[in-house]
Amino acid sequence: MLLQDALVPVHIVASSVADYDEDYDGIYEFDDIASVTTSISNSVTNYRFENGRRYHSYKEGQWPVPNDEKQQNQMDLVHQVYTLRLNGRLYLAPLAECPQKILDVGTGTGIWAMEMGDVHPSAIVIGNDLSPIQPRWVPPNVKFEIDDFNEPWVQTPGTYDFVHAREIHGAVSDWPKFCREAYKALKPGGWIEVAESAAQLRSDDGTLPRNCTLNTWLDNLAEGFEKIGHTVVVGPHIGCWLKDAGFRDITVKVFKLPVGIWPKDKTERDIGAFNLLNMIEYVEGASLQIYTQVLKKSLEETKKNIREAQAEFKRKDYHMYIPFYVAYARKPEDYSW
Repeated sequence: MLLQDALVPVHIVASSVADYDEDYDGIYEFDDIASVTTSISNSVTNYRFENGRRYHSYKEGQWPVPNDEKQQNQMDLVHQVYTLRLNGRLYLAPLAECPQKILDVGTGTGIWAMEMGDVHPSAIVIGNDLSPIQPRWVPPNVKFEIDDFNEPWVQTPGTYDFVHAREIHGAVSDWPKFCREAYKALKPGGWIEVAESAAQLRSDDGTLPRNCTLNTWLDNLAEGFEKIGHTVVVGPHIGCWLKDAGFRDITVKVFKLPVGIWPKDKTERDIGAFNLLNMIEYVEGASLQIYTQVLKKSLEETKKNIREAQAEFKRKDYHMYIPFYVAYARKPEDYSW
């Protein structure tokens, strides 16, 4: 930990620091790090604006999706969709009754971390992200950090009961390395959970044509993210990556996230309604930089593709859903340093 921002309760973590005190007090003298932290703090809040949207500036380019209020609303819609899908649960891993330390990697708006802080008042819940967009007022046991999880993790090894990651597929440059870093941060017996929706649409009744606009849009997104070195295909591989990192008791569950109000079941229809709003908002944020900066499409063509995809999401005759993967695994109890 280097600095607490003066405006929001966010700690800035420099990836070159080998270790830091878990109580966040008294390791470094301010005079020794003033020039470094001033530079980092300025870069964190000096946001970049492009095509009417706001993007993070710290480690610019790592995440080609906006961090503005519009995108934050979309992130919170995702949280609503996932919470409904998991019947109100925030996670599926069989945690101990009173975990002491929880890390939410790529916390976004911090909504999951804050709810976990309420559910587990005995735990310190730490959320990290490239953007300081989390609320100022949070539960007393919740802390936020500015950190790049693609760099070597600075968390003290062997100190976390639970590492949680959700919807970070397009931000991770090396998933096997990510799993190894999480393994290192966890206590023996600690759990990791990775929750990722697939970058694909399916229908069980054949109502979604393979050559539809939505599938073309998804193919373009996948191509763009691959070009910047970030895969969006996580779910089918996460179990193997966790196993290779040393995890045991691996469970991968796949759920359906309907898009639209076509399901007859009320719960599925509620999920579909929220997810429709989510996807309509997501299309623009996910597409703008990928299309214009990576795929080199004109802004006019990009906006046209965005409008077409948003309109097609609203089609009532497409009985579509998104596969949603939740994988959790345990660091062995008999692990020795």
